[in-house]
Amino acid sequence: MTQGKTTTERRGHVFLMGIDRVAKRNAFDIAMYQSLGLALGELDRDPELRCGVLFAHGPHFTAGLDLAEWAAIMSAGRFPDMPEGACEPMGLDEAARVRKPLVMAVQGICFTIGLELLLATDIRVAASDLRMAQIEVKRGFYAVGGGTVRLIQEVGWGNAMRYLLTGDEITAEAALRLGLVQDVVEPGKQLDRAIEIAETIAEQAPLGVQATLASARLARAQGEPAANARLLPDLIPLMATEDMQEGFRSFMERRKATFSGR
Repeated sequence: MTQGKTTTERRGHVFLMGIDRVAKRNAFDIAMYQSLGLALGELDRDPELRCGVLFAHGPHFTAGLDLAEWAAIMSAGRFPDMPEGACEPMGLDEAARVRKPLVMAVQGICFTIGLELLLATDIRVAASDLRMAQIEVKRGFYAVGGGTVRLIQEVGWGNAMRYLLTGDEITAEAALRLGLVQDVVEPGKQLDRAIEIAETIAEQAPLGVQATLASARLARAQGEPAANARLLPDLIPLMATEDMQEGFRSFMERRKATFSGR
């Protein structure tokens, strides 16, 4: 059986990452999971890359985990080992999480790990044919990739339990209403819209974008007091950057800023 992979493409400062196992509805085998981690690691390390776009080849994002491959690892209570230089795709380990923004384009079926990957990204664009679900309870286990934690944060307790405990599907319309996705477009246009958003992010000051993301993540993970305590201390190094000076000059000269990431 063909192993899954993750394709990569650079478009200026935007990094496209496409999961690819179309013949199996992009069911995640371990090879595809690890290749996605490597792609995220490349995004994280390369200063020329400012924003990532996660998408899937084919008509469906993913049918979920390839349980035949994952069962033994999950029974041992762990995730697959990640190659050197990889970032952890689910973002459960903050120390191994990609530090740059991720925009996700999603279409068709998006089950189990697909929804959890969506919850680990920052901005999401859905095709109108989207069908998302955490169907683990239909298979005898539960969502261990962050679904039980992040879905509550995103949509509230009752809404999260509505879908976590039933395994029912979430349509694109419901996902938009709940705030799980930010845009809904016609099928086939979701990637273009996600790239458009990513390119807008990439035009902003990279260090400022990363600091914004880090502050917001800290607030979610450790609460407002922890994030508030870091606001001014983490601003100090930004004030001495070339980008801060460029931002100030562009404001005074009434022109668009051109940032270098320094």
